[in-house]
Amino acid sequence: MKKWYLEDWRFTIDVLQVGKENKAEECRLGFEPGDTFTCKFETPAGFCPTAFIKIFPSMEAVRCGGDLRILGGTGAAEMTFLCPDGPVKLRLTGAQILD
Repeated sequence: MKKWYLEDWRFTIDVLQVGKENKAEECRLGFEPGDTFTCKFETPAGFCPTAFIKIFPSMEAVRCGGDLRILGGTGAAEMTFLCPDGPVKLRLTGAQILD
C-alpha cells in the first residue's frame, strides 16, 4: 500500500463506559474504560468495525468544517456515542494537524 494523501485531521476514540458495571465481558471485543484508539482516516487497529460505521460520518463532518455541537456534540470536534450494540459509550475527539 502506498499512502499518498496527507491527512489533516487526527481522531482519538476513548472508551468511557462498558455496560452497567464496566466489565470487559459486556463488550464483544473486550473494551474497557480507558481504552484509547487513534486514527486519521482508517479504522484504528483493534477497534470495533460496527462502532466505527456509526462514528465515521461525524469524522467526515469535522473534516469538511462541520461543527458537531449542531448534532449534540460537546465541542466542534467532540461527540459522545453509544456503540450500535448498546453497551459501550465512546468519545470521539478530533484535532487538526497543522504540520
